[in-house]
Amino acid sequence: MMSQAQNDLLTRVGRGTDGGALLRMYWQPAALSDELVSGRPVVPVRLLGEDLVLFRDNEGELGLIGRHCPHRGADLCYGRREDNGLRCPFHGWHFDRTGQCVEQPGEPEGSRMYENIRAVSYPVVEKNGIVFAYMGPGEPPPFPALDCFAAPDSHVFAFKGLWECNWLQALEVGIDPAHASFLHRFLQDEDPAQSYGKQFRDKAGGTDMPMTQLLREYPRPEIRVEDTDYGLRLISLRHMDDGRSHVRVTNQIFPEAICIPMSNEMTITQWHVPVDDETCYWYSMFTSFGKPVDKSLMREQRMKEHRLPDYAPLKNKRNNYGYNPGEQESLTYTGMGLDINVHDQWAVESMGRIQDRTHEHLGRTDVAIMKHRRKLLAAIKSLKEGDVAALPMRGHASDVEAIRGPVSIDAIGETAGWEALWPQADRARRAGSSWAAGV
Repeated sequence: MMSQAQNDLLTRVGRGTDGGALLRMYWQPAALSDELVSGRPVVPVRLLGEDLVLFRDNEGELGLIGRHCPHRGADLCYGRREDNGLRCPFHGWHFDRTGQCVEQPGEPEGSRMYENIRAVSYPVVEKNGIVFAYMGPGEPPPFPALDCFAAPDSHVFAFKGLWECNWLQALEVGIDPAHASFLHRFLQDEDPAQSYGKQFRDKAGGTDMPMTQLLREYPRPEIRVEDTDYGLRLISLRHMDDGRSHVRVTNQIFPEAICIPMSNEMTITQWHVPVDDETCYWYSMFTSFGKPVDKSLMREQRMKEHRLPDYAPLKNKRNNYGYNPGEQESLTYTGMGLDINVHDQWAVESMGRIQDRTHEHLGRTDVAIMKHRRKLLAAIKSLKEGDVAALPMRGHASDVEAIRGPVSIDAIGETAGWEALWPQADRARRAGSSWAAGV
């Protein structure tokens, strides 16, 4: 069991907290590029407990600055977008994309007070449909060459969804390989040919067996966890009755992302980003190794389950997540529909806004969760001691830039040779990729 002090250390993310200081050392997804596609590309952002405004200036450059005007706190989300910045409608104070005040038109002629006024601002970078922000001290770290960043824009689809819980419990459902056999159990199998854009609906490892059937029939995976340069590699083995094994390789990318197989063609890289202590967004990049992603279809599928502008799920605790006891008897394990995001959402939100880990009882299938928590606690300690080089994914810039992949794949083959099975399957997929996907 975890102590209350440890739980607070890992879950509190505001300014001045040790957990928040750690997360601020890494690039954080702040918004989807789609949110800025309008005649007035200005959107509110709440990230790590801070209220900000993201905008694209008249030259097309991005700025992320404090949401409240340094004058008297008016909301800059309603600012006038002009002269490559935002002008507060209250008194006309004008700020550029670095947060610097460049004009105070109501002050006396010749006043240079504006030179000493600066809003909070953070560097931002756009990557394949997601705007990332760096909110920490010093120079931001480089981006690793993950598949979701290395692939061309045509092969990546980005989306997000709001969950009403702390970021850590949202992440931990993604490094729990055993839950898929229960939480995402389908009592009837759909045609895998109709699976595009849906998780766990493809055929398992290139066989004719639907993934839903394999998860249902083999619910006790053997789970192995390996330390890597990016975080953790999870290998889940489901030993089948015919002498073969299903090997599923997933990953935890430190500190708050996962990379998992979606289908034989796609992977999902997903960040779990704190809005504040009690709310988070998941940001996903769906990366195709084959054909370009059908972004219109994937967006249409997901917009049936979410609302704008906040990307909140239509099924939630206020309508019991669409729970139907009749469906639970005959179709799904949860009775909450066919979208597995809703299943995960219910699981993590039902724990409470911040899970009380002082009362949990972890089992052997929770090995990745335990290892990741230890990595977080060790990183927080290193950061407090000033040892930034000891932080995973933050050491030497050249080391971070050299990180590739990670490998995320399903494969089925003879149990005796499973160790070579998944690297071979990954090499074959990359060799046939329509872009330079070599690791």
